[in-house]
Amino acid sequence: MKKVKLGSQGLMIPNIGLGCMGMTGFGDADMYGKSDEKEAIATIHRSLELGGNFLDTADLYGPFKNEQLIARAIEGNRDEYILATKFGWEIDDNEQITWKINGQKDYVKKSVERSLKNLKTDYIDLYYMHRLDKNVPVEETVGAMSDLVKEGKVGYIGLSEVSSETVRRAHEVHPISAVQSEYSLFERTVEEKGVIKTLTDLGIGFVAYSPLGRGFLSGNIKTINDLPENDFRRGIPRFQEAHFHKNIELVEAIENMAKEKEIMSSQLALAWIISKGIVPIPGTKRRKYLEQNIEASKIILKESDLQKLESIVPLGTDTGATYDEFGMGLLDY
Repeated sequence: MKKVKLGSQGLMIPNIGLGCMGMTGFGDADMYGKSDEKEAIATIHRSLELGGNFLDTADLYGPFKNEQLIARAIEGNRDEYILATKFGWEIDDNEQITWKINGQKDYVKKSVERSLKNLKTDYIDLYYMHRLDKNVPVEETVGAMSDLVKEGKVGYIGLSEVSSETVRRAHEVHPISAVQSEYSLFERTVEEKGVIKTLTDLGIGFVAYSPLGRGFLSGNIKTINDLPENDFRRGIPRFQEAHFHKNIELVEAIENMAKEKEIMSSQLALAWIISKGIVPIPGTKRRKYLEQNIEASKIILKESDLQKLESIVPLGTDTGATYDEFGMGLLDY
């Protein structure tokens, strides 16, 4: 697989990563359908065989179950993988999520020790601040993260869902290697708000989570009933009545273009992101979809292809909010 530079501090990764969130449940609920540990681990191993060694997780997922699953998958082979995890959603000592964001210095240090333990490793390649704590100066949080780099516990640091101003302030404290935000043909807020331009100007890499619009762009969702009953996406505006049918029309137009190119709509959507110099981390827990996604990293799109895609879903198209009202309130835009 083609390797790309993420940021300006020396981190090299494949041009497509593997989002691991869906490999485990969340409390009593499923994430993107039922989890299957055996198949999830096989997917991680298959990814490595194909050159895809960039794994993305977070302490929130589970909580902790996802990091623990990855530890089991990479046991005895840690150095072959590039591990990215995140902190910030406050999790108490009883492993319960408080639904607050905590960016205080002491919590950063506590979080990294838990993640190191759960991942069964002595270093994390890329450590993200999952959300900005709006009650703590970002300089304090990033200062604590910088200490972790000096201590050798973290290789590179990143931020998630942050504004240009926050990026600039953080970058002055310690070089930021990556910013991770939701980005797809269905969600381009970071482009509209100028965040991507800021990252380019500062030499910071951009990692796109949910690059398939939380599954919409896979073409596998035709009705709301295609989502399992307890699937968290049912609570997201994008999948509700006001937007659902219009979004299906957009997907069908993208599918028609993909058919002309004899590829899948998901592959077209991923190739579009990669063509912009952005690293997508599509989530899957199945080898079949992993192989399809990695194949997309080899597709070359012409300028006319990019223009046609962006004419189907122009910048500013309202496909529905990415989170419910509470979740939207935690974004730094």
